[in-house]
Amino acid sequence: MARDKTQPPPISTRGEPLRHRVIDAAERLLREGRADFSMRDLAAEAGVSFATPFNQFGSKAAIMHALSGRRIDTMTRRFAEALPRPDAADRVLLAIDTAVAVMLEEPQVNRAVLGWLGTAGPSPGQVLAHSTTLWRLALGAGEGLTETRREQALRCLPGQLAFAFRGVLSFWTAGELTDDALALNAREIARALLLGFSE
Repeated sequence: MARDKTQPPPISTRGEPLRHRVIDAAERLLREGRADFSMRDLAAEAGVSFATPFNQFGSKAAIMHALSGRRIDTMTRRFAEALPRPDAADRVLLAIDTAVAVMLEEPQVNRAVLGWLGTAGPSPGQVLAHSTTLWRLALGAGEGLTETRREQALRCLPGQLAFAFRGVLSFWTAGELTDDALALNAREIARALLLGFSE
């Protein structure tokens, strides 16, 4: 049975080195200010055949989603490596500071990546699920949150924090928020969300 071409190709272990090679090439092009690169440009930069980026990802949008996933993975890893904090609210703020630091390391690249996340692709992305994982990790067991509403908080807050952080990032991507204002605004909206579940 033929594969539905509107769906991204399945990921195989054997294909992972090629995928990383293509993603690395996309990052290099973005660092050079070439956010409008074509798939042919990408293949040439990666040193692979023209068909390889399509075979591995299916579309440029899927490649940008993979780049976003790489950033969230970096945020999650750095957060996990940080000194533990006993309070869930403090951990959420630490996760925000960590995520913002990652975004500001390469603002030109990250704005280009985020700009693509709002573009419809042939299939839905996984950015929301990926981002929610970071906030779920930060909340942990919900220490310091109201005990009577802790279960609800752990169910609702990871997604709400993902929505909130993405919203702040969208204004930063559009140039309406400065780099300095990014963490401040992200922290403020997180505090507002946490307030409803705090003791």
